[in-house]
Amino acid sequence: MLFLNDQGETESMTKHLADHRKPTTGERVKHFLRLSRRRTETWHRPHTASGKGRLAQFLRIARGRSA
Repeated sequence: MLFLNDQGETESMTKHLADHRKPTTGERVKHFLRLSRRRTETWHRPHTASGKGRLAQFLRIARGRSA
C-alpha cells in the first residue's frame, strides 16, 4: 500500500512487528494440557469437611431466613 507523507512523497507501509510472527508449534497448548492433566491444587481443590457454621448457614437459608 502506498501513501503520501507530509512532504508529498510516496512511501510504502510496512507491517507492524506483531504481524511478523512465526507460525506456532503448539508448545503452549501442549504445556497447558500437560498441566491440566496433572492433579494439583492449582486446578483441583482437595475435598475438605464442611464446618458446623456452614451447615447452620445452609439450614438458615433453606428455612427462608435472611441474615
